[in-house]
Amino acid sequence: MEKAATPAAAQTAALKIHPKVFSMINCWISDSESPVVTEINLDAVEKDRNEFNENGLKQDGEWLQSPAPDSNGFMRYRVLESKSNHYKVEYQENGGGTLTTASTIEFDIEKRNIQRDSKPVTIRVLRVSSYNQK
Repeated sequence: MEKAATPAAAQTAALKIHPKVFSMINCWISDSESPVVTEINLDAVEKDRNEFNENGLKQDGEWLQSPAPDSNGFMRYRVLESKSNHYKVEYQENGGGTLTTASTIEFDIEKRNIQRDSKPVTIRVLRVSSYNQK
């Protein structure tokens, strides 16, 4: 008999964002400062199966995890809070060694109007509102 999903696991599964998105927000410890990216086009992410490949993506309890590229490490996140289109997640990354970095990222998912090829288009974006490195 399977266990029922925890509310946090259900929230993470419902969010459906590839963990690599959060790795783009983070900066490696020895580099400048985070957040590096504060707005991400989620429509483009969903269509880009080269960079955001779903192979290896797995739900592990409340964590959504993906292998880190070219290593034995991982990228993963779990939802800490969600209300409407506002989310707070804990993101962790490990490059295959003993160090795992962690951060708390708050963001909104919004619709935004832009011009693409001189034509108006509406896209869904993840917009960072708060970032804390642990």
